[in-house]
Amino acid sequence: MWRNIVSTFLTVLIVLLAALGGLVAWSQKQYEGPGPLTQGVCVKVSPGQSFAAVSEDLKAKGAISSAYIFRAGADYAGKAGSLKFGSYLIEPASSMAEIVEQLTSGGPSSCGTELNYVIGVTGEQMILREMDATTGQYVERAKFDPKTAKAPDGFDDTVKSADVRLRVTLAEGATSWQVVEALKLAPFLSGTVKDIPAEGSLSPDSYDLKRGTDRGALIAEMQKRQRAALDAAWTNRAEGLPYDTPEAAMVMASLVEKETGVAEERPVVASVFLNRLAQGMKLQTDPAVIYGVTQGKGTLGRGLRQSELQRRTPYNTYAVEGLPPGPICNPGKAAIEAALHPADTKFLYFVADGSGGHVFAATLAEHNQNVANWRRIEKQLKTQDNTGTGMADDAGGDAP
Repeated sequence: MWRNIVSTFLTVLIVLLAALGGLVAWSQKQYEGPGPLTQGVCVKVSPGQSFAAVSEDLKAKGAISSAYIFRAGADYAGKAGSLKFGSYLIEPASSMAEIVEQLTSGGPSSCGTELNYVIGVTGEQMILREMDATTGQYVERAKFDPKTAKAPDGFDDTVKSADVRLRVTLAEGATSWQVVEALKLAPFLSGTVKDIPAEGSLSPDSYDLKRGTDRGALIAEMQKRQRAALDAAWTNRAEGLPYDTPEAAMVMASLVEKETGVAEERPVVASVFLNRLAQGMKLQTDPAVIYGVTQGKGTLGRGLRQSELQRRTPYNTYAVEGLPPGPICNPGKAAIEAALHPADTKFLYFVADGSGGHVFAATLAEHNQNVANWRRIEKQLKTQDNTGTGMADDAGGDAP
């Protein structure tokens, strides 16, 4: 009899253990396998919110199949107490394990609202965008220049929200003075910048920030990234370049940056300047002359006068030989790479082609013909503009 009881007990125990093992395996599959979402959703984690509340929100939004398994898996992984507040885009079919990792790793909010403060060469833009979770794309809600326009109604209240992602984006070609002046207008930053950073020392890049970030700390990060970019490019530079120091290469990069916004032209423009230096020719680049006039404090807003072209300043490359004494802007990585990996050409001249790019020439005769062609195009553009065609003059400035 006892033998039958023991046998029955062991049989039941084995069945229970098998069932428990099956339940564990099923739960693990639920936790690690693809989730039920068919389109993305935004999930907001508020400061101090409990893991249980977040799991119930995820279940209500259809991101997970079981709040209990979600919590149990997070507990087992030791991450249930590591929630980071913010707004998160949960991608379709995300597993519970992936969602736990996303909500506990932190970093910039990937959903909800984003404020991107863009600092450009000719102005600044506050751009407020909101993520459309169904498409994974941001939708612009507001855009204005804080220097010349008032923030739209509701803007200030929106950007004060703790989970708004804050970014500063520095465009290629802005001067250090422009950057410092623009940062003064960012209401989400703190502190002051005592001195204008050295020209060329700031990296055009996108910077994710926390509310209250010190302006001086942001400048230091910009300088750190620019130094790293220059050092890396200098280490891998082409042979036979005339630069004695990385700083001289940065001067060339700034000239290239201001002369063209066309990516494929940058190495060619660098080759023109290097070819002219090799032949003892003056660089004759207008952006350098303009910098000598403005000292980097904004744009000139007009063409250069003959008196300015004839005035002998360290930056007047029509009057002095060699490179200017320092950079004329903060160039991006592509311009730095172009200065240190120029194209192999015979070109000595270039001029605008009327389409936003340039046409290059190896001889003065070719260049003069190109200039004549450009003058005809320029005249046509002005005539069309005066007759109301609205065709834009996007040719850029003169060049060597």
